[in-house]
Amino acid sequence: MPSALLPARSLARAAVRSAQHPVSECIAPCRMARPRRRFHSTPANPVQSSPTKRSVAAAIPQDHAEHSDITTPHNTAAGTPVQPLSQEQHDFLDSALRVNQAGELAAVLIYAAQTPPLLRAHPHLKGLMKHMHDQEVGHFRYFNSILAKHRIRPTAMYPVWHAAATVLGWGTAVIGKEAAMACTEAVETEIGTHYNEQVRVLLDWADKLEARGETLGEELTVLIEELRRIRDEELEHLDHAVENDSKEAKPYELLTNVIRGGCRTAIWISEKV
Repeated sequence: MPSALLPARSLARAAVRSAQHPVSECIAPCRMARPRRRFHSTPANPVQSSPTKRSVAAAIPQDHAEHSDITTPHNTAAGTPVQPLSQEQHDFLDSALRVNQAGELAAVLIYAAQTPPLLRAHPHLKGLMKHMHDQEVGHFRYFNSILAKHRIRPTAMYPVWHAAATVLGWGTAVIGKEAAMACTEAVETEIGTHYNEQVRVLLDWADKLEARGETLGEELTVLIEELRRIRDEELEHLDHAVENDSKEAKPYELLTNVIRGGCRTAIWISEKV
């Protein structure tokens, strides 16, 4: 979603100080000189009479201690060779997952900063704010685990996104409930679109592999399902925001357009830096 991330430990501490529902034990990936694990595709078993369906799996890979480099083709237990993805595909995954982790950290910090001012004026929102905040913490931890496992470099923009997310969350909450909810609507609209684009790319890979008699393999199949789950939870937050008068914010169009533009800019920068 500690030394390599520079401010990661301070971010977690800041969230604890600023939220009633703190982020606890958010483990950030670190840069260590050890072989990097790689995503891969797997040729389908030739003895099967029909293509293997992509399984829906909710489990997060836990094999963080594995040090083997799987970029080199080798045989599985069934004797089927494992084929690595192309460099272009690995570059896409590195960029996408780096953005996802940074975005989820920003979401955690936005909700953490919004919660105290909002609850002072609207204590009935306590359950909703905790629900959304806790889901974002779960998303952040998931992407932390993926970056750590595959030795993906996190964005160098952490200090900037930390400050921007905190100011955005606190500022919109101080303006009022409607502005805070408009912030959530704008951010989740961009995040939902971003995750949809990633899922489309990965499903396109799956279709092309299937045409060659291959499959994405279990790890990428799990990643697709996790991206879908996280996307759906983000869009649920968008629905909650609309239900809580996000469109009554003034000026609604200006506020949401500025926030959405800022999100798109942050995504583009995090992909590169």
